[in-house]
Amino acid sequence: MTARVAILLSGGGSNMVALADSMVGDHPARPCLVLSNNADAGGLARAAERGIPTAIVDHRPFKGDRAAFEDALQAKLETARPDIVCLAGFMRILTAGFTDRWQGRMLNIHPSLLPKYRGLDTHARAIAAGDSVAGCTVHEVTAALDDGPILGQARVPIAPDDTPATLAARVLTAEHRLYPAVLRRFAGGDRTPVMLG
Repeated sequence: MTARVAILLSGGGSNMVALADSMVGDHPARPCLVLSNNADAGGLARAAERGIPTAIVDHRPFKGDRAAFEDALQAKLETARPDIVCLAGFMRILTAGFTDRWQGRMLNIHPSLLPKYRGLDTHARAIAAGDSVAGCTVHEVTAALDDGPILGQARVPIAPDDTPATLAARVLTAEHRLYPAVLRRFAGGDRTPVMLG
């Protein structure tokens, strides 16, 4: 059976594009929804161009009522009936009340080699620490921030003259390879981690 995939994003949607464009042919999954908390997110137009249904749940009217915001997200997801939810640059921290509903079925991509550098400013932190390697991680989402079982990682060397911006650009390229590879394996029922680079 083909798995239905909902993708949540807040911005331009480059990882969504990488995922959506990979779900063709014999891929065990197909996109069923792109959902954003930002009506101006560029990823919504890119999804519509690909014929993927889109929806918006603007977080701002909820004025800090995270439970109500997440209930609205859940309602949109229930309408689309996804088997898997992929966070792809979705810039809202989700509570346990939401993540528990999708336990074992929600993936996220994070721009560091977890467990290093959870949270923000990952590239600057890796450079400041003198690391020789950076990268990205796909993991199952749990209530803990940037935690959960690791499903794949891609390693990217840090050059001596790297800035956070140049490193981020190379890591993003790796994200676009890693996330589709993990999703294909995961949707096919295989949770063996994918290791690239």
